[in-house]
Amino acid sequence: MSLLARSAEDPADNRAYLLNNGTARRYHSAVTESVTRISAKIAATAQPFTGITVDGLTPTVSGVDLDSPLHDAAAALDELEEVYLRDAVYFHHPRYLAHLNCPVVIPALVGEAVLSAVNSSLDTWDQSAGGTLIERRLIDWTAERIGLGEAADGIFTSGGSQSNLQAMLLARDEACRRELSREGSPVGARLTDVLPRLRILTSECGHFSIRKSATLLGMGAEAVITVPSDDTKRMRTDALAAELARCQSDGLIPMAVVATAGTTDFGSIDPLPEIAGLCAGYGAWMHVDAAYGCGLLVSRRRALLTGIERADSVTVDYHKSFFQPVSSSAILVRDRATLRHVTYHADYLNPRRMVEQRIPNQVDKSIQTTRRFDALKLWLTLRIMGAQAVGELFDEVIDRAADAWKLLHDDPRFEVVVEPQLSTLVFRYVPSTDQDPDLSDRVNLHAREALFASGAAIVAGTVVDGRHYLKFTLLNPETTLEDIATVLDLIAEHAGGFLAEQPRPALSAR
Repeated sequence: MSLLARSAEDPADNRAYLLNNGTARRYHSAVTESVTRISAKIAATAQPFTGITVDGLTPTVSGVDLDSPLHDAAAALDELEEVYLRDAVYFHHPRYLAHLNCPVVIPALVGEAVLSAVNSSLDTWDQSAGGTLIERRLIDWTAERIGLGEAADGIFTSGGSQSNLQAMLLARDEACRRELSREGSPVGARLTDVLPRLRILTSECGHFSIRKSATLLGMGAEAVITVPSDDTKRMRTDALAAELARCQSDGLIPMAVVATAGTTDFGSIDPLPEIAGLCAGYGAWMHVDAAYGCGLLVSRRRALLTGIERADSVTVDYHKSFFQPVSSSAILVRDRATLRHVTYHADYLNPRRMVEQRIPNQVDKSIQTTRRFDALKLWLTLRIMGAQAVGELFDEVIDRAADAWKLLHDDPRFEVVVEPQLSTLVFRYVPSTDQDPDLSDRVNLHAREALFASGAAIVAGTVVDGRHYLKFTLLNPETTLEDIATVLDLIAEHAGGFLAEQPRPALSAR
């Protein structure tokens, strides 16, 4: 029985669950036991998933009586094995090749343990003290890596979608401010007069959160103009220039252009220098969504991000290519003054007098109030491993993706869409040249589902030109080319089995 076990009949013992100076030993025991168990679990994981179905697991979870506590950490961990750990999807396994989920580095897990126990809230100085300064230093460090300049600033967020939302909020309010203050603006013009004219331009391969952001910001999804991509899935700058010119001639305001440095499906990086030039010419806010590609900031391939230094805002997701646990993201801005658009003062929290006293309150820059000290994970990663080590890990997965592309390109069983710039590969199994496209779709859908059900490997899926494709997302340096070849064989095996079960077409009468 663990140190957290107690008698259910003794309500005075409820305080034993609170972490404080009197319960530190109990805390140490409970956490040590949980770490021991999860360490053993990870060491023994033979495949990324068990293949459990929703219907198979739901009764186990639903059968737990949440109104009848176990009063024992060991018993609760035993139960957790049944409802979660046994059937969890393990991203650390080398044959997890699906989404932008990375294995995590141990220094970041140390940070996670520390920040959860201390439980600082990063909204105000009087709730975090040194945590505020650590987060600010990491923002400065990231801005320096990007090259945004001395006036740059930013804030940690929950993820890329929130970072993109905040960037679009700042771009919207800056565009409205400029339009309402410009010479010749109609007398009595209001924000409601400007909003319907605002437009956001982004690649057809850009992230869906931009369209969601436009809706949340009261502009509507129709305010987003989709710009075509080229054969390499990068934004076509000639098409962007044409759309910007059309906006101008139609009396619309191109409030922002969103360039992507690492699209979710293809890992493609839009032509940042050319986009920056167009934004400067039309007075549009340039946002770079580098949620995926931000690992290049510490990579030997840093030159792929040339032009990002000209952005007005940048999204980075450390929990993708910096190998951090979820969540760890940030929004960076070139001009810290633009963060005033999210600054609100509350007498109980961050009264205006604190600004005069130069007391740093991070809530002044954030659309969140209470925020975890997620920056600590990155801090300990840099202090223990160093940025170069992180970059080398990211370079490894990019190298592996390049080798995997050659493997796919030379394999007649598959067709691959585009040679990757980062570490994603979009491809599909090709039954034969005489099969109809609908059958090819069904084959690939079946192969992915059957592979997932087996638990032997996990791959993602997407749609290209209306057809179903498979996707590898490589973020694990432990994934070998042999692992990838094995997964391709498994896909082909499932696809072949599906085709063998299909009725043969009837021979035409002669």
